Amino acid sequence: MWLSDAPRHSVDEAIPDFDRAFQNFFAKRTDIPQFKRKGKSADSFRYPDQKQIKVVRENGRISLPKLGWLRYRDSRTVLGEVRNVTVSSKCGKWFVPILTKREVDQPVPHGPAVGVDVGITRFATMSEGTFIAPLASFKKHEQRLAKYQRRMSSKTTFSNSWKRAKARVQRIHARIANARGDFLHQAFTTISKNRAMVCIEDLQVLNMSKSAAGTADAPGTKVAQKRGRYKATLEQGWFEFRRQFEYKMAWRGGYLVAVPAAYTRQMSSSYGHVSKENRKTQALFACVLCGYSNNADHVGAINVLERGQRLFACGGMAQSGRPSKQEPTEVTQAIPA
Repeated sequence: MWLSDAPRHSVDEAIPDFDRAFQNFFAKRTDIPQFKRKGKSADSFRYPDQKQIKVVRENGRISLPKLGWLRYRDSRTVLGEVRNVTVSSKCGKWFVPILTKREVDQPVPHGPAVGVDVGITRFATMSEGTFIAPLASFKKHEQRLAKYQRRMSSKTTFSNSWKRAKARVQRIHARIANARGDFLHQAFTTISKNRAMVCIEDLQVLNMSKSAAGTADAPGTKVAQKRGRYKATLEQGWFEFRRQFEYKMAWRGGYLVAVPAAYTRQMSSSYGHVSKENRKTQALFACVLCGYSNNADHVGAINVLERGQRLFACGGMAQSGRPSKQEPTEVTQAIPA
């Protein structure tokens, strides 16, 4: 009888989601789908029938089947025709992402090209010489997070005190994720503003963060040192940064070129000589052949830009952010309720 408490369309939407999960698994994009465990996943459901959804933008109200009229806080103006609505919960807060459809003019790219080299000491260094300092949101909350995780581990699982401790840990994780997400959005805006083409490294973050412990027969070397570097790598959010570039450059009508990252910081940008001896320290680049010296991240950004321009000129662009023709664009707008 509990199925009658939920709208029929929301229950039916679980079937295509299940099918999509297995398609991603067979395409080797994700792991095999698992059942949602109690307390381990966020709750969400979708309303696909636009005829049953009413949004009053003037006073911030939305009507959903079997929930009635609800008030929401408008994070942005809802533009276009409402297509579907997804209701989700995260850390005790409910969100209403609204998918809308509207026609937009094809943006025209303008501005120069720029190469971007990402790193740990400098989050992003541009070929022009400027750079963006890292946020390190996890490092700022690491000790506080560890304290409340220890408190949670001492509680009886699924008890009321355990649930309160878990909610505290979740809020800290949400604060870290929100700060990192806001930082990445601002970094993208800073880099892509008034630039027609952005060249970045095609980094394999998953391979860069694999465990170095090895096996009992073949143990790894410098495991603790590598573990710290891998944790710092994951903290930067390079994969999300790349993902934002791919779809946001399409919105702006610009181009995104992903180039091979091999030897970008060991090759002289003025002479083209490649040697590991050119990288004197983590930050200093000094060519042993021509004597050219500069910051290693800056040299890497210049080389990334040069490779990207060659790849773009040869028609072998790895990623193009600009759509091929003008079509109506569906824009998702997340509105906290």
